[in-house]
Amino acid sequence: MPVLELVTVGRRSGVPRAVMLTSPIRDGEAHVVVASRGGDDRHPAWFLNLRDRPQVEVAFQGGPRRPMIAAVATPEERARLWPEIIAGFPNYAGYQRRTEREIPLVLLHPVP
Repeated sequence: MPVLELVTVGRRSGVPRAVMLTSPIRDGEAHVVVASRGGDDRHPAWFLNLRDRPQVEVAFQGGPRRPMIAAVATPEERARLWPEIIAGFPNYAGYQRRTEREIPLVLLHPVP
C-alpha cells in the first residue's frame, strides 16, 4: 500500500503537523486515506485539522511535498469507495466493527 506524509495545520495551535499514512486506493487523481485511528471511537487529530483547514501538503513515498486540497468523502463517495477499500484491505472492516462512528474517508486532490 502506498505511503504518504500528510502535513496539516493544527486547528488550535496553527503549527504544521506531519503524519505518515497509507493510501489504499485512488479515485481518479485523488489519493484516498482512511481516518480509522485503528478503530478508536475518536477521530484522528490529522482528520480534525484538515476538516477545519483543507489546504494540506503531501509527500509521496519520500518525494517532495506538494500542496493539495483535502475533502471528506460525501456519503455517496464513501458508499462507492468503502467496498473497494475493504475488499483489498480487510483490516479496515475490522476497524469499523470496533467503533460506532463511521470511519471517514478523505480524498487528497492535487492543486490545479
